[in-house]
Amino acid sequence: MSTDNRPLSPHLQVYRLPFTALTSISHRISGVLLSGGALVLVYWVVAAAAGPQAYATASSILSSLPVQALIFLWTFVLFYHLCNGIRHLVWDVGYGFDLKTAQRSGQIAIGAAAALTLIAWLIALV
Repeated sequence: MSTDNRPLSPHLQVYRLPFTALTSISHRISGVLLSGGALVLVYWVVAAAAGPQAYATASSILSSLPVQALIFLWTFVLFYHLCNGIRHLVWDVGYGFDLKTAQRSGQIAIGAAAALTLIAWLIALV
């Protein structure tokens, strides 16, 4: 019996997660990130209710370039979670479980999220 120095089971440095697993993990992470973005939204609403001075402070913070970049990313996360949630609803009905369809629907969810993000920001900037 030969002795191998190889690991008994693959680990994350060796094992490459399938695309469908990455989209599933990303869906869960996006849900957590949406909670953080909701706190920022609550801060903005509370500042608006607190008066003009608090709202001016919140507006100056939220309109800074780094925060705007984070809000842009949060918008993508929002639309990704929405599109991937629709994908999960289709799965709940029993469709799209074969590997090729699952991979394609994941790609469509990411593409749709990117398109919806750009459309929303273009509309907001006009």
